Amino acid sequence: MKDQELYKESIIQQKTFDFSLRIIELYKKLITKDNNPIIKQLLRSGTSIGANVNEASAGQSKRDFVMKMAIASKEARETMYWLRLLNDSKWYDIDLKQYIHDSNEIIKILTKIVKTSQENLLKTKAIKN
Repeated sequence: MKDQELYKESIIQQKTFDFSLRIIELYKKLITKDNNPIIKQLLRSGTSIGANVNEASAGQSKRDFVMKMAIASKEARETMYWLRLLNDSKWYDIDLKQYIHDSNEIIKILTKIVKTSQENLLKTKAIKN
């Protein structure tokens, strides 16, 4: 059985999972060079994006879904910060531009999901009133 058949995921779930795997690989490369606390922060925030997206998919309510997706968006923004800081500080001789690009893409998707979901919540609330 293929992995795709095993896991039924949305596009954002798959993107954030793949991004988490890449962050883990990056962490393994960087941690061998030194014990920089920034890379530990990067690992935490970079892998929590997907964890929050997955939690959102099992949200207890639409509000819970929006809240978890908003947290995922915040984690993605934090990850972008650490990536930019590492890239621009030139602490490591690794080009992180693709990681920065990918985190920006995830931020855009999550922002759209949160905004659309919030609008739908307001519409539902207006219909009930």
